[in-house]
Amino acid sequence: MSRSKIHVLPAALRNQIAAGEVVERPSSVVKELVENSIDAGSSQVDVIVERGGQGILAVRDNGSGIPSDELNLAVTRHATSKISAVDDLSAITSFGFRGEALPSIASVSRFKMSSCTAESQEGWFINVEGGDVVDEGPTVMPGGTWVEVKDLFYNIPARLKFLKNESTEARRCNQVLFKVSLANLETGFSFTSNGKEQFRLPPNQTLPDRLAVFWPRNICESLLTFSYAVGEMKVSGCAGVPSLAQGRGDRILMFVNGRPVQDKLLLSAIRGAYKGRLISREYPQAVIFLELPPELVDVNVHPAKMEVRFQDERSIYSIIHNGISQALSRYELGVIEGEDVSQTRAEHSSAKSPLTASPKNIPTASHVSLPIDPRPKFSSWNEFKNTDYSNDRDEHVDFTSTPTHSVEARRSPDYVNEQPLEYEARDNESSRNENFENSENVPVKHSVQTEQLFSAPRSNFVPGTSIEYLGQVADTYLVLKLVNGSLGLLDQHAAHERVIYYHMRAERTKGEYRPLAIPVELALHPSEVSRVQEMWEELRNAGFILELENGSNLSMRGIPPSLETGEAKEYLRAAVDGQAKNLDDLWIMLSCKSAIKANQPLALDEALALLEAWVKCPQREYCPHGRPAMISWSFSEMEKLFKRK
Repeated sequence: MSRSKIHVLPAALRNQIAAGEVVERPSSVVKELVENSIDAGSSQVDVIVERGGQGILAVRDNGSGIPSDELNLAVTRHATSKISAVDDLSAITSFGFRGEALPSIASVSRFKMSSCTAESQEGWFINVEGGDVVDEGPTVMPGGTWVEVKDLFYNIPARLKFLKNESTEARRCNQVLFKVSLANLETGFSFTSNGKEQFRLPPNQTLPDRLAVFWPRNICESLLTFSYAVGEMKVSGCAGVPSLAQGRGDRILMFVNGRPVQDKLLLSAIRGAYKGRLISREYPQAVIFLELPPELVDVNVHPAKMEVRFQDERSIYSIIHNGISQALSRYELGVIEGEDVSQTRAEHSSAKSPLTASPKNIPTASHVSLPIDPRPKFSSWNEFKNTDYSNDRDEHVDFTSTPTHSVEARRSPDYVNEQPLEYEARDNESSRNENFENSENVPVKHSVQTEQLFSAPRSNFVPGTSIEYLGQVADTYLVLKLVNGSLGLLDQHAAHERVIYYHMRAERTKGEYRPLAIPVELALHPSEVSRVQEMWEELRNAGFILELENGSNLSMRGIPPSLETGEAKEYLRAAVDGQAKNLDDLWIMLSCKSAIKANQPLALDEALALLEAWVKCPQREYCPHGRPAMISWSFSEMEKLFKRK
């Protein structure tokens, strides 16, 4: 293989390589140009795209402008007005500073930039094609800068193949401008796509008001504003209430010194603040702004400046976690800005749900505020089985075989010398039930009958099985004597989740529906329209007969047979609000919210009814989230725990 000589790359090729780092798609161009407008002190920025930015992409502002003798430098690599010395890299306060964006964009498009400063009588323009200046001269225009990008990637056809369809690229441009607008509330913005204005944001809006243009009204009205500072670091923004969490993380937005970023540390801190308040598949809404001295953060670690590096990660995590946690705690105590929200919270948590598959006596909601659950969540049963939490137990337990007593126990040398306890027999069924629920009053006596160890009245057997229900521990776990002689602990919440989820899937995927005499109307936000269209077929299979009228009014004309009208509306609203990515996620979310909770005592008949329904479910060994519903110990394992072996 012959060796090639080292040589300097041509300028055009160098620019195209740089463009590959900075200009990924049309939305990248929007980001770079709009950030330049913000750096120029603009109070109004207008963005226009055609064909998703592949036809025309233009950004106009009323900022300070660029003098005519500097326009050529503006499209030259590494020419910038933002920094001048190495030390400036540790104190960057502007968005752009490398001088790569404009020449990179100009090298892969037909580029025109016109600008006029406040001191000039006329403006100046420059035309660039494929990185080469082809024309320049005077022009008449108001103060500010106008950048027009045509035929993006016209000279790199391979890059065009990686772009999505025009509507997707236009939506990404929309989202980029939306994020930049949140960090610059004092600036007005507009976005026009294919001649139609998508939104116009007036300057000096509040954060909730600006968010309300893009997010559903009920979410924005419930946002918790917060501000928390430690020394020179400060975090502020808005956090959503847990009851309105969703199945996707697209409403978690993070900014560092006004710059939108994607950072795992910040995301971890946000989710950590909600730990114990959300199930594993739920995501909150959160918009956080972290402000800290520029020397404590490095923004020069990614070509598109979407990633940053912090000097003190522990402090960053702590300030974000504590800021959001305090806002959530104040909300839960009902003292946010002097407003009593405890009643609203109670209404959210106690909303009646029909998604109960166990008998009517089993509660479906609880007003109890639960402590943080220290147990891990698992995405699947296999993930659980591959951890120490599974304790190497069998995945399936036989609930139907005839109960037998442990042979190992009968052979134990200590067994015949033990004096096990036995409940004293009662004359009637009611007495047994009464004393089971009030076990502290049950007299006990010694017995020489070895096989009566942990015996219970026959009425405590789960119908149709040989499982004995022995009682409830901590108002959370049901104690069971299994048919193989094992001792089992069943998490009542996880078990009830599985029951509800199983029946929802069994009953609500057949397409059966009940027509409504009077259709129910729902007014949708534009973001909700696309979501309901994505789930349209799944909702139809579940029994929702829908019509979309006038582009934004959803008419519900038929509902699943097992739902009441109000309940169907509630679940449909949860789907279009984005609380679930698909119908299966919706069933999982609703089964969790409908299931009985921890710290909730169950009467004997309620516990037996739950157990009877649970043993009939497939995949009963774990809840729909992948968390184990039951753990068990064999006689041999219990002997090891008591160091008999």
